[in-house]
Amino acid sequence: MGRTAGTAVGRETSDAAVVRDALGVGIAVGLSGFAFGVTSAGSGLSLLQTCALSLLVFTGASQFALVGALAAGGNPYTAAAGAFFLGVRNAFYGLRLSQLLALPRLVRPLAAQWVIDETTAVTLPQTTRRAARIGFTVTGLTLYVLWNLTTLLGALGAKALGDTDTWGLDAASPAVFLALLAPMLKTSTERITAAVAVLLALGLLPVLPAGVPVLLSALAAPAVLFLSGRRNRRPGDRPAEEATPKEDGR
Repeated sequence: MGRTAGTAVGRETSDAAVVRDALGVGIAVGLSGFAFGVTSAGSGLSLLQTCALSLLVFTGASQFALVGALAAGGNPYTAAAGAFFLGVRNAFYGLRLSQLLALPRLVRPLAAQWVIDETTAVTLPQTTRRAARIGFTVTGLTLYVLWNLTTLLGALGAKALGDTDTWGLDAASPAVFLALLAPMLKTSTERITAAVAVLLALGLLPVLPAGVPVLLSALAAPAVLFLSGRRNRRPGDRPAEEATPKEDGR
């Protein structure tokens, strides 16, 4: 009976820790929806259009890319294409999260709306399915509610801020996410991969459409892993089947 009570207490403590981390991410990033609301209104979108983007698209990078391209005088179709390319990464997140969460079929279409950078970052490190579901749900719900609420407030308050370009608010959401991501880069391989991905994205940004450099920066992971494997392999090493002595006549 003591063991059962101890297990229950441990589970509650673990659940509380997951909820705390999920709320921290959801609140920190959700508040930056204000920056999107201001930026979107400053680019010429109406209040209804701005709020519809947060309600239906709900992926900050794609939303900022869309309104940024429109503010720069870009073609709406080109702007939408760039936002689409940025949103493609969420499909890859979904492939991994679907196995980890194993949600009922009826819930999956609704949960798909919350498959974004932040929910993925909170869900993947969890060691149990229960913790993963808690992290995903709390992060997604907190972020969705706050992001949409602050988008509305930002769009309404855009006129009071004047020229929104001078505030640099479009950088708020990426900056918050990078601040949350940085502590998770614990090994040298992870740090090198992140650095190479940043260099790839920045180098390709001037020559490729919006969204494509971010997708191509994912090539940093297999490239670094391949080079790391070659470096760790000693020149004199042989495959296991060659290194193992063969028994004659057997």
